[in-house]
Amino acid sequence: MHPLAAHRARVGHLRESFAEANERLVARLRSADDESARRVPEGGGWSAAQIGWHVARVTTSFAGVMSGDRPGAQPVPPDFVERPWPEIAAAVADRLEAPPAFQPPGGVTRAEAIAALEASGGKMARALDAVTPERGAAHGISSPIVGGSINLYQVGEWATAHVIRHNRQAKQVLGK
Repeated sequence: MHPLAAHRARVGHLRESFAEANERLVARLRSADDESARRVPEGGGWSAAQIGWHVARVTTSFAGVMSGDRPGAQPVPPDFVERPWPEIAAAVADRLEAPPAFQPPGGVTRAEAIAALEASGGKMARALDAVTPERGAAHGISSPIVGGSINLYQVGEWATAHVIRHNRQAKQVLGK
């Protein structure tokens, strides 16, 4: 496959996968009532609305790094070899502590979470559209969460996996 065609196919797949995952989380929150979405689980944790807020905040950050609106993306190391995403995902810890900037405030409403998710989804779509073949493959970030360096295409995969992971969590919190 021609490199540009491969790039377009990859970005198209990332865009579609992310949008589908984000829409599922939005639909889950829409189907919940306000009280259920605000209820914090017994024993602690986040409410479904707080989960949505957190996902939106992280998505907005990923989108900013991908688009270049936010600092963070750097050229990948010269010896970088792209690892398959399932291999990276398998190594991510089951439970992580979100940095303070990504921890939701108390009292987030269902409507606020939905609006934030929809806005961040739009930012991710625009960020993916702005990724060039050179930037997608040759720029990225390094994080201990994913075991080192990943390129910007993989940041898109991580963003999608993050939404899916937290959608499962919201399902559990809502009991559906």
